[in-house]
Amino acid sequence: MAHATTTQPATKGIDISNVEYKTLTIEGQEIFYREAGSPDNPTVLLLHGYPTSSFMFRNLITALSGKYHLIAPDYPGFGNSSMPLVTEFEYTFDHLADIVDQFITAKGLTKYSLYVMDYGAPVGYRIATRHPERVQALLVQNGNAYEEGLSPFWDPIRAFWADPQHEENIKGMKATSQLDFTKWQYLTGVRDVAKISPDTWVHDQSKLDRPGNVDIQLALFYSYSSNPERYPEWQEFFRTYQPPTLITWGANDEIFPASGAKAYLKDLPDAELHLLDTGHFALEEDGTVITSLIDDFLTRKVK
Repeated sequence: MAHATTTQPATKGIDISNVEYKTLTIEGQEIFYREAGSPDNPTVLLLHGYPTSSFMFRNLITALSGKYHLIAPDYPGFGNSSMPLVTEFEYTFDHLADIVDQFITAKGLTKYSLYVMDYGAPVGYRIATRHPERVQALLVQNGNAYEEGLSPFWDPIRAFWADPQHEENIKGMKATSQLDFTKWQYLTGVRDVAKISPDTWVHDQSKLDRPGNVDIQLALFYSYSSNPERYPEWQEFFRTYQPPTLITWGANDEIFPASGAKAYLKDLPDAELHLLDTGHFALEEDGTVITSLIDDFLTRKVK
């Protein structure tokens, strides 16, 4: 008679079972987050971009969980967090930062490195300027804080800021929530499109296609106009506190070009800058490289 047996496979290096998927209630909203690694290890807070979520960090989290404590929340309206309508929730970058700040407090985080990408930069830098003593390091990946980093891509968005009621401006912004644009963000500037999983844009688009989500994204595109106004404040934070900074930047990004990465060196001359031959979502093609750079950097800079 055959006997069924359960065998625990031998593991080496990455432990995918180490990741937990949880929620916290902040201001009545369920904030979903991924967490891995021992809280006794240095903490890395991962702040995602548009139009994705903590999903963008899925591979990085498992790769680093053996040595670091990693936490990646989804903002309201993104990923698996609550998605209140624009009539029920104020979708601004100030409010997203408030939510994440309260999340940090609820998790009891007092020291952490900040990984900021795209929308994660204006969210993270608001928090960093409120609590500079908590920031052990900055891990910057295509997250802008300088006028030099706003490419011509932003021209129609600036037109929307100037006249958010104009029909053509609204139409142009709504197009950024469509599948073609989501796919464009993932594939533009990469070396080999065959290396980019379609799961990425399919996952993100499923969230964008929820009823009411386009209005959420319009609100945040309009709110983005508040971010360049804060650049001088964030740059003053860089100059004053000189946080150890690692910049890993997809150099072929047409949204935030490499000039935005180089601009950090004006205020953070000791920052370590790596321009990678890939696009906006650099983790998808160069995740292994970025993981190695982060590990080496944090090992040297954060105890």
